[in-house]
Amino acid sequence: MKKLWLPGTIVGLIILVAILAPLLGLMDPVRQDIANRLAGPMNGSPLGRDEFGRDVFSRLIWGARTSLGVAFASALIAGVIGTAFGLIGGWFRGWGEIFTVRSMDIILCFPPVLLALLVVTLMGPGAGTLILVLSVLYLPGFARVTYAEVLSARSLDYVEAVRALGAPTWRILFRTVLPNVAGPVLVQLSLAVASAVVLESGLSFLGLGVVPPSPSWGLMIRGARATMEQAPMLLLWPCAALTLTILAMNLLCDGLRDAVDPRTPATRRRIRVVDRLLPGLLPAAAPQTEAVLDVRNLTVEIATPRGAIRPVQGVSLQVFAGETLAVVGESGSGKSVTATTVMGLMPPIAQAVEGQAWLGGRDLLRLTEPELRALRGGPMAMVFQDPMSSLNPVHTVGAQVVEAIQAHQKISSSDAWKQAEQLFKRVGIADPQKRLRVYPHEMSGGMRQRVMIAMAIANRPKLLICDEPTTALDVTVQAQILDLLNALKRETGMGMIFITHSLGVVSEIADRVAVMYAGQVVEQGSVAEVFGNPLHPYTRALLEAVPEGDEPPVGIPGIVPQPHAFPVGCRFAPRCRFATPACEAAPLPLEEIRAGREVRCIRWHELTPTEAAA
Repeated sequence: MKKLWLPGTIVGLIILVAILAPLLGLMDPVRQDIANRLAGPMNGSPLGRDEFGRDVFSRLIWGARTSLGVAFASALIAGVIGTAFGLIGGWFRGWGEIFTVRSMDIILCFPPVLLALLVVTLMGPGAGTLILVLSVLYLPGFARVTYAEVLSARSLDYVEAVRALGAPTWRILFRTVLPNVAGPVLVQLSLAVASAVVLESGLSFLGLGVVPPSPSWGLMIRGARATMEQAPMLLLWPCAALTLTILAMNLLCDGLRDAVDPRTPATRRRIRVVDRLLPGLLPAAAPQTEAVLDVRNLTVEIATPRGAIRPVQGVSLQVFAGETLAVVGESGSGKSVTATTVMGLMPPIAQAVEGQAWLGGRDLLRLTEPELRALRGGPMAMVFQDPMSSLNPVHTVGAQVVEAIQAHQKISSSDAWKQAEQLFKRVGIADPQKRLRVYPHEMSGGMRQRVMIAMAIANRPKLLICDEPTTALDVTVQAQILDLLNALKRETGMGMIFITHSLGVVSEIADRVAVMYAGQVVEQGSVAEVFGNPLHPYTRALLEAVPEGDEPPVGIPGIVPQPHAFPVGCRFAPRCRFATPACEAAPLPLEEIRAGREVRCIRWHELTPTEAAA
């Protein structure tokens, strides 16, 4: 909200002065005094007189009233009508969409200046004509913005819930949908006002807007042009007023965008001044390690209406070549947030505020988006959970694999298609030539996941991150995918992070395992050690919850706490049957028991498996 104060104050003062112009006791802005033509500053005229002896200061204030009046009137008219058109078109679709939204495309076919000339020729110049012209010009913008937002909102759960309650259509549109699309519409309104001020001045300068002798900034600039050699200050004042107003309105638009759009919050991540001003000048030294990926003390912060939250805090992980690190934990533990942060795929609302993530001597958290884009799909790749959502439904799967190849390799299309065919063979897709030409919906879930794996390994990555890639697959296909990933890891020597909530999958594919809970790593070590001798009560609880034989699984009481309500001490303490007051007193460090074996529990040495069973 801080970004709104300065431009909001300036714009507010300009509008207030324009509204109060009749009460300020200014000289008549149209009264001529030829005797004082082009006079400099004088008593009662602090900015001097213009080419007809009219008071420049008075015309400047009254000109603001005219210019802003035309701008706000045209923007409001376009906003009301355009928003209504967008609501109707986005909600009812069909003929409603054609008449309200598609008809706006006709207006976009006309260049603005030519449309203004046409209307002025038919109706004559004047403020009323100018308002009509500008309203028509801005109408498509409001309609299309509202239409797009309504299309996104109409299928959301809260809208469906109101429909299920039997609410009438008008109530859904104006009480449920409209408030949720008001943010982008408000930003569009501020942009339209700023643009209208410029267009009004330009059209008035050309003689197509406000009719003399009415004051207007555009008319003042037009009149000062003829006398700029004798009195250059006459040109300066309206240009300065116009520049200040437009600059303040543009800054106000940026502030409004940040205030109403959660994807670009005003609260950005706090970066050191040196890093902000001189990025890369004093980089942290790369660690001396053979790990393909070395994540150290990663903390992710997200700005929310309740304040900043940290769903991931102090996470450290290492992945070596030819090794699979499994990351396990309940939903909400921070597994996927950690992976997407490393890949640089988090939205702007989430930022890594602490830590490093080293890949090949480069800290991924300090790279720019173009640098990360060069790495994604190349040295590091990711396989997502739902291949149907990850594959583009309007392109063949082969075209998408070819696109991934050509994004990192400068080869011809024919060679890329040959590589894609070989990749399909490699991941076990039968009849690859034919399968390359099909669309995602024509393939089974297992085949689509194989396509995603083919895309991920197309450029021989050193690191592959798999975010629950087998969750939506049946047991047989799941086993095939796991076998495929294991085979690819052995063939290529890549390091792999496998995110899952299934401990059975971990035992089949992983070499080491990191157990996460409430944004922290609570235990880490080899799969054999962690599963054979769990040190943290949460790891024990996860293992006890796995069905085994005829014995019913033991559920874990409670739920993972929300990031804004993380406990001060051990975050698992409220659900732990071994917790003591000391567990909840202060934050607990991740203690290294021996090389590669870590636990975050002050009682780990007391809680042997025998005592836990008792």
